[in-house]
Amino acid sequence: MRVICHGGAGGVPDEPEPRQAVLDDAAETGADESTVVDAVVSAVEVLEESPRFNAGYGGAVQSDGVVRTDAGIMTEEREAGAVASMPGVANAAAVARVVMEETPHVFVSGVHAVDLADDFGVEVERELLTDDGRDDYEDADPPAHDGGPQAHLEWLEEKFGGHDTVGAVAHDPGADTFAACTSTGGRTFALAGRVGDVPQIGSGFFCAPAGGASATGAGEDIAKATLTRRAVRHLEDGLDAQAAADRAIAEFGELTGSSAGVIVLDGAGAGSAYNSEGMQTSVATDE
Repeated sequence: MRVICHGGAGGVPDEPEPRQAVLDDAAETGADESTVVDAVVSAVEVLEESPRFNAGYGGAVQSDGVVRTDAGIMTEEREAGAVASMPGVANAAAVARVVMEETPHVFVSGVHAVDLADDFGVEVERELLTDDGRDDYEDADPPAHDGGPQAHLEWLEEKFGGHDTVGAVAHDPGADTFAACTSTGGRTFALAGRVGDVPQIGSGFFCAPAGGASATGAGEDIAKATLTRRAVRHLEDGLDAQAAADRAIAEFGELTGSSAGVIVLDGAGAGSAYNSEGMQTSVATDE
């Protein structure tokens, strides 16, 4: 099993070493699993449980002071599942897997996704906002909770931003199977209920027989450019994982003028590229 993980594209973190240690643990945890779906979900769960990353516990807070999580997962057989806008659910990747494996759908959102998580044994009603996140939100003079969306939009006009997320791609060379998974808390101070690229197939994640990809960055622009589908298409056209990642990010930058990162895995190896200030990754192989 080979697994590559990312911890989000954005600025250079103040403490990169502890973040890298968590990423390494995530990749190794995934590589120890026996199936690619287990591998990516297990790897992402390690990152969702760490407040050092914008996913699960420690995810970005929205304009109403609530952290809502999104995730998506896909296999090379184009089986897929996604969830969005879930308050109180840290392990969003596990819920996306429930959608993929237990329902006839590919996308479930909001409180109904939370109910689905609860029914299938994924922990709900967790506090996802860290003390630091709460302090940052309160220091930003948030809008009144009884204010409407227009009031929230006026407040966030100069505050909305930030972009990172977590993801993993796995390949089992014995079975020649792939899976890709991405999870996030969204972008800081987004409008309550905002959903970005992460749970959208072909944007935040994509997988095909040629390989898989997971993206991170400015979600609105990633969705418009379908970044992960673009990267996997390059694999299908014969590029290796690193060349596919490089070309996808170059095209993304030309199309949008925005910043993002992508990890890519094919049958021969892993690749990653970004045009932001930084993006930490980790690769592990269980020989």
